[in-house]
This record gives sequence, C-alpha cells and structure tokens, in this order.
Amino acid sequence: MLILYVAVFLLAAIIWGDWRSWRLYYSTILFFIVGDLLKNFLFYNYWMWSYQETMFAKNILRNHTIISIIIMFIGYPSTIFLYLGRFPKSKWKQAGWVSFWIFLYSILEYINLHYLNLINHYHGWSMTWSVLFNIVMFNMFRIHFKNPLLAWGLSIIWIVFLLNRFPIPLERMR
Repeated sequence: MLILYVAVFLLAAIIWGDWRSWRLYYSTILFFIVGDLLKNFLFYNYWMWSYQETMFAKNILRNHTIISIIIMFIGYPSTIFLYLGRFPKSKWKQAGWVSFWIFLYSILEYINLHYLNLINHYHGWSMTWSVLFNIVMFNMFRIHFKNPLLAWGLSIIWIVFLLNRFPIPLERMR
C-alpha cells in the first residue's frame, strides 16, 4: 500500500509539479530529508512512530528503514514540487493551500493508523501530535524556501521542544 501512496505522489508531481524550477526547491527538499534522517537517527531505538507494510510488496518493504528511505527520496521531493511549485500568491489562497496539505498528510496518517495498520505510534505520540507536527512542518517548508537560515533556527527550537516533550532515555539514544 505504501508503494501505491508513493506512486500516487510521484505521478501527481510529474503531472502538476514545477520541474522546470527544481533548483529553487532543491535545498528545501534536502531540508525535508535531513529532518527525517535526523529523526530516524535520534529515535532509532525509541520510535515515536514507525512504518510497516501490511498489504502489497511486503517482501520489498520489509522494515521501517526501507520504507522511510523510499518515502524520503520519492515522496518528499514529490511533496515539495507540488507544495512549493504550486504555492498561491494571495494570502487567503496560501492559507487554504497550507491547510490542504496539513489535512492531506494528517488524513492519510489517520487512515494508515486506524484502518490500514501501516503506521504505529509509540511513547505518547498521537494523531494530535501528528497534526501539530504537520502544521509546523508545512509552514516551515515555506519559511525555508523564503529564508533558509530562519527555518533552521526555528527548526532547532522545534526539535528542542520535541526532545523535551518526548525525552529519549540516554541509554536508548544511538
């Protein structure tokens, strides 16, 4: 099923993404990937959530790491090409566009958590935290696109907040 999700995001990016301006989005794609790599590194032995394949391609998508890598290198660039590549000019449309992406990511996670069993939450993580995370994440992408240093600074504050809210026992940290 996760292969299907990634394929749909890739197809949408191919059709509607702004590929001609890929250089403009490249650093934000890397920002997205680095953030997820950092999360996977810090929380390697103490997950807040993990992915698993329960339907199609179980032999290929054997564990969280493989799934995460596929999402990072196909799903995330596709998201950025669509999200930033079609970002509206007017403030009202921008608010709607950001809200659409927050809703899309949140509803997909909800379905995967409660109906398809493709994701699991641990250690106090919940859908409420996922929605809050998506709010911060999609706003951070736009900030990063406009002002990368500000986005890195705000991301450090966000990471410190999350590490205080969800402390990793030192013996579990890699």
